[in-house]
Amino acid sequence: MQSALRMSLSYHRSTVSSCLRSQTFRRFLSQESHTKIQAAVTEHPVVLFMKGTPEQPMCGFSRGVVKILSVFDIPPEKFKTYNVLEDLELRTGIKEFSEWPTIPQLYVNGEFIGGSDIALSMFQSGELEKLLEQHGVIPKASESAS
Repeated sequence: MQSALRMSLSYHRSTVSSCLRSQTFRRFLSQESHTKIQAAVTEHPVVLFMKGTPEQPMCGFSRGVVKILSVFDIPPEKFKTYNVLEDLELRTGIKEFSEWPTIPQLYVNGEFIGGSDIALSMFQSGELEKLLEQHGVIPKASESAS
């Protein structure tokens, strides 16, 4: 089950990221910025880099991912968002860090999951719920029914 999930994630990401590995995309993220972003993505089990805040998203794609995640009622201590509109270096750096061209960007347990399209696809297929359960972010459906 877990290997199928990893293969699915790899497939989704490789489709876009393979096109972005050219030198024209890379800005050469400083080591300091890389370290800050690495710390941010591992600080909480679920991390979302978005435009705006969950209470006031500044783009429809960010709003969509926030709505998807709200379905799972993730405890606040397990979920952190970063407003990339407040920090230009973060806004450009996170794209290079993940090799993904768009925001929002979702991370679970330090692993890049994808943007709004992948989050929506995984939500619709049930993969996102399984991933959150596997990492102990939310209780397993069988546990919460008890």
